[in-house]
Amino acid sequence: MRIPKGWASVIAKEVLDELLKRELIELLAPKEKVAELLHELMLGELMVEDRLNEEVREMLKKFEPEIEKGRLDYRRLFDLTKQKLVKERNLVL
Repeated sequence: MRIPKGWASVIAKEVLDELLKRELIELLAPKEKVAELLHELMLGELMVEDRLNEEVREMLKKFEPEIEKGRLDYRRLFDLTKQKLVKERNLVL
């Protein structure tokens, strides 16, 4: 994740306040509950890349012997695998 997790809550509240101020939304639930749900949603989106990176690491474990022997470049293999998954899944990072 490119921003600290603690910032997600602050950003969620700021976004909600701005949407309310501009009268772009009308709340059907308490503001605190909406802010909490928005925080969870934002955190989930921000962690997409973290989860993808972990998945790529797991996938590359089967190539550890070749990587350790210098036959494969881990960084390049990681980047190529990640790019492929991003494209296949239409992810926005």
